[in-house]
Amino acid sequence: MNLKVYYQKLRQAEDDLKEPEAVVVSLGTPDGGRAGVLTEAPKAVAAKLIVEGGARLATEEEASGFREQVVEARRKAEQAAAASRIHVTVVAEQPDESKRQRAKSKSPQD
Repeated sequence: MNLKVYYQKLRQAEDDLKEPEAVVVSLGTPDGGRAGVLTEAPKAVAAKLIVEGGARLATEEEASGFREQVVEARRKAEQAAAASRIHVTVVAEQPDESKRQRAKSKSPQD
């Protein structure tokens, strides 16, 4: 591929992206790339993936669904982290005086 054409396509793809972070959907590649994996990438990386044929821009529905999944996963991770920080202290109950007296009276005296 001619480098001039490649970089023109790259700039064009980057200009077409409206947001600084774009959600892209991977395409199957002969070297083992899995198709259908959604990823949020910076504008420059997303443009490169699109131009090189490794991904396509996600639709609005796909992007919003993906972002909702990310928010939910982050919320669950924060809850798990908060749960692991909870400290529990077990305090034994102090015995009553009457229990102490009974224990002393039952003990054999030498």
